[in-house]
Amino acid sequence: MSDQIRTLVDDFTSKLELMIRRTALEQVVAALGDAVQPRRGPGRPKGATNTPVARAKKGGKRSPEDLEAMSAKLLAHVRANPGQRGEQIAAALKTDVGTMRLPMQKLMAAKKIKTKGQRRGTTYGLT
Repeated sequence: MSDQIRTLVDDFTSKLELMIRRTALEQVVAALGDAVQPRRGPGRPKGATNTPVARAKKGGKRSPEDLEAMSAKLLAHVRANPGQRGEQIAAALKTDVGTMRLPMQKLMAAKKIKTKGQRRGTTYGLT
């Protein structure tokens, strides 16, 4: 019998403690108003989306048509301005070096463009 009473008392005290904590928390939130915002837990940052459009913006795979169009722009620019560096070509075409890297490598593999120099000093010209 004393075990049952002990269990009932423990249950009652735990429920009472939980109710007191909730009441105290509600009073703090009411006193502070909107200044208290709940923290976001681990996971995706606020505003992140999982749509194909969001993935295609950065790091997405480009279509063969896009690569071909960029290759044509690069080849035309190098024909008109031989001896320019990658940064100069990217600035002229209003893109970045990373975007033009793959089409430029394909043009070099097809032996339509040759390079001179190393790393950032590499200049591009016609074969």
